[in-house]
Amino acid sequence: MEGKIKMADGSSFTAITGFDGDVHRAFAGTGGGPSVQTQRTLKNAIHCSGIGLHSGLHVAMTLKPAESDSGIVFRRVDLPGSPEIPALWTHAIETPLCTTIVTGDVKIATIEHLLSAFAGLEIDNCLIEIDGPEVPAMDGSSAPFVFLIECAGIVEQRAPRRGFRILEAVEESEPHRSCLVKPAETFEMRFEIEFDSRAIGRQVFDSEIDPAVYKRDVSRARTFGFLQEVEALRQHGLARGGSLENAVVIDGDQIMNEGGLRYTDEFVRHKALDCIGDLYLAGGPMIGRFEGIKAGHALTLRLLKSLFAREGAVVREPLLAPVAALQAESA
Repeated sequence: MEGKIKMADGSSFTAITGFDGDVHRAFAGTGGGPSVQTQRTLKNAIHCSGIGLHSGLHVAMTLKPAESDSGIVFRRVDLPGSPEIPALWTHAIETPLCTTIVTGDVKIATIEHLLSAFAGLEIDNCLIEIDGPEVPAMDGSSAPFVFLIECAGIVEQRAPRRGFRILEAVEESEPHRSCLVKPAETFEMRFEIEFDSRAIGRQVFDSEIDPAVYKRDVSRARTFGFLQEVEALRQHGLARGGSLENAVVIDGDQIMNEGGLRYTDEFVRHKALDCIGDLYLAGGPMIGRFEGIKAGHALTLRLLKSLFAREGAVVREPLLAPVAALQAESA
């Protein structure tokens, strides 16, 4: 069975029911030890469509359940052979204003908002079938993707969930920009931005990130840009699908969007949203603290490359179930 729902921004999605996924709770360790989290995927396939932020092309996309340990994989169904690209830093390239993955001559751009939603909701495995070169922008945030994932449903799988624990601090920097990761017991993020426009100014976001925090404090933050830069961006093949429907637009010191902002510091929260998606290119969740100052997609990608190139800086390990979840389950 399937049902089509129209979104306020003109995009749409279709929920397709009928995937018989097994649901498994976190399983106990040997000898009564701590419970380990299990991997998660979608319960049902779900379809959406919309305009690419930079290409301006109409794109259709279907999110599908995937087997344990398959990760997040994109499939270009519009191309001969339907080539697949895993969402991993080893397939990512530096591109302006978005995150792009490639295999051979095949590319998929602007994947960061969708990846961010997967990271925020702790989705480990998903197959994304897409008929164009760019993920649809939807409303410019990850909230529509969060909504899609929740409509599709989430199931736990048998395989243990693994994450990347930061053991040593690693930093990347360039003039006026920097980012680093360092050890912490949970996933934490601090992001700082500063713009001359009084509409933005200096903003700081600092928080531990879990699904509840992500949905409430991060997911609704939209991408943004300055009106005076739009024409130059379009001449370079960027922002061709950008509008007040999928971005916050600033003209001097004024917000042009009729409804204003969703958060008083929406701009820095969107930077955090982007970064959460970019860090998920590691191939799983991170246990550590990220700190960024004016960092963009390219600098975050360089940080991931440096992290995995440095011996002893990171280790992949099973993730223990949160104490609160265990207490609730045993109550």
